[in-house]
Amino acid sequence: MTKVKFCGLRRPEDIEAVNELGVDYAGFVFAKKSKRFVDPETARKLKNMLDPGITAVGVFVDESPEVVAGLVNEGIIDVPQLHGSEDDAYIARLRELLNPEACGTGGMRGQIIKAFKIASEEDVRRAAKSTADMILLDSGAGSGKEFDWTLIGSVGRPFFLAGGLDADNARKAIEELEPYALDVSSGIETDGFKDKEKMTLFMKNINRK
Repeated sequence: MTKVKFCGLRRPEDIEAVNELGVDYAGFVFAKKSKRFVDPETARKLKNMLDPGITAVGVFVDESPEVVAGLVNEGIIDVPQLHGSEDDAYIARLRELLNPEACGTGGMRGQIIKAFKIASEEDVRRAAKSTADMILLDSGAGSGKEFDWTLIGSVGRPFFLAGGLDADNARKAIEELEPYALDVSSGIETDGFKDKEKMTLFMKNINRK
């Protein structure tokens, strides 16, 4: 069964919807330039509202590994997702800083996700070689646009699919690409905020609700 990540959660009502719908991953954005930015204290409060079975993912863009590891080790997030220019050396350093005992169990807790912008087959090959535990294939940092899925080909490893997903194309994405997980943000929003009706329809259309 394809897993689902709802990203860019900011409000208690977002968490209530995620819990009710049985989403697998809840994403909190720590990139200050993003309109979905949350500070660590807000993220902590939202994380404490999450059902225990839901993995909290923190989204970062070129943040220092010390800051990222600190949020994991404090239990504010379970998994870091890197959306900047972080390379394998950065990932190795981050792994050194993570406290395994703080990462909890289940899901992908304690692992690292690295996002890649896909505009060519070479981008896919680069993603496939990443030393991250999981890769995320995207059209860009929060662009809300679908990239050319035919570029993916046989990536050869499990991946999160992001970029332009919504209730209308989610089922097609699963059938054509068989991703490990779908990652959606703007596709479940109205006027910049999460919309429970759209969240519910997204899950219904992939037979998860």
